[in-house]
Amino acid sequence: MSNERNEPRARLTAGTSFDDTSHLKQERAIRTRGTILNAAAAAFATEGFPQVTIKAIADGADLTKGAVYFHFPNKEALAVAVLEEFYRRMQEAVNGALEHGDPASPSTFVEVVRRLARAFHEDIFIHAGARLQIERPYIKAELPVPYVGTLDVLTELLDKCRKAGSLPEDTNPEAMARALGAAVFGAQHMSWVLNNREDVVERVEEIIDAFVPLR
Repeated sequence: MSNERNEPRARLTAGTSFDDTSHLKQERAIRTRGTILNAAAAAFATEGFPQVTIKAIADGADLTKGAVYFHFPNKEALAVAVLEEFYRRMQEAVNGALEHGDPASPSTFVEVVRRLARAFHEDIFIHAGARLQIERPYIKAELPVPYVGTLDVLTELLDKCRKAGSLPEDTNPEAMARALGAAVFGAQHMSWVLNNREDVVERVEEIIDAFVPLR
């Protein structure tokens, strides 16, 4: 009889489900990682990789050094993560232009360049990535190869423009992409050094006016 009285309770206990908090922990970890990356990007952009410390990043994120090390084993890993986000955001800027424009139109090429200029003006991850690219010799880690993806996109767009008759038939899309890419990335660097990128959009517009016909 005793066992019979306890059986319903045993069944209830076995069938009771408890809230799974693993997804909450995962979300919290993702938020914490994002906070750390934001702090790292700001530190790398303003101070440069050699000067930045894990403590400075932890302080910027309002976290302990242990919390930073839980997500990233060292400063190099943080630099790699920031650069990966830099390239993702650069690609995002390019995609925003390609989604709504005709790839064979010079106006789409111009919109890609303008979006890159705005990203260099506004986005702290772009600022950090641009600086980290310069400081590659100080970062003892395997880093993404810079510029290649952007130059590939510019070359493809210019080739489509040439085939559509928007550029002279003898235009070399690859050479033109390299020249324009160098001009844009050089302009953002000069704008950073001279004016903290406040005039980068205007400097890129000058490049567009000088080198991109038939918009």
